[in-house]
Amino acid sequence: MIIYPAIDIYEGKAVRLKRGDYSQMTVYGEDPVAVAVGFIQAGATALHIVDLEGARDGKPVNYEVIKPIATETDLFIQVGGGIRTLETIETYLKAGVDRIILGTAAISTPGFLADMVCRFGEAVVVSVDIKDGHVAIKGWTEVSNKDALGFCGTVEELGVQTLVCTDISKDGMLSGTNLELYRLLRDKLSINLLASGGVTTLDEIKTLSAMGIDGVILGKALYTGALDLSDVIGECK
Repeated sequence: MIIYPAIDIYEGKAVRLKRGDYSQMTVYGEDPVAVAVGFIQAGATALHIVDLEGARDGKPVNYEVIKPIATETDLFIQVGGGIRTLETIETYLKAGVDRIILGTAAISTPGFLADMVCRFGEAVVVSVDIKDGHVAIKGWTEVSNKDALGFCGTVEELGVQTLVCTDISKDGMLSGTNLELYRLLRDKLSINLLASGGVTTLDEIKTLSAMGIDGVILGKALYTGALDLSDVIGECK
């Protein structure tokens, strides 16, 4: 299992939200590059980055903040938030980002998703953010009519090789993750699955690993000290 520390960026700063609510935001770092370096020192080899303003507004806002993380570290980096054009994808990949994450674009323009998968293969990841059983879009500010589990199956059929799945109700709450959701997804899908949202304890991570989840994205639990990244990485090794 691969551990992905998360850096959510808003106005150039590393922040965390509660349940995707932009009005419930806590700043944890003025310099996201320094935050990434701290993760490296704890043993991280991968990083999950989200441009929150980009996700909300539909176009990258924090590219100039994200770029040095890709160019100045050896981390395996995946980035999401406002990635809805071929030009944006190419810009990120040329900057050294390893994988780009499509969310709203995957829902609203499935033809675009299929085209990008054909062009870039495993470099394209889809994020399925779930609220009340449906897929949320536009930085979680809207909920589509797409059934989440059904959409996950469609994504796999299109050839997507990695799926990030988040239960929004759990995100940023430090109350535990939705283990049953990931169990259902693992039974349904054969592609790589990354669990995100509310993962708070080492026991949860062990359970996710045992059920065959390929990676875990850790956010608030790291920033608050509920989890120690070096301990988690050591345990997963």
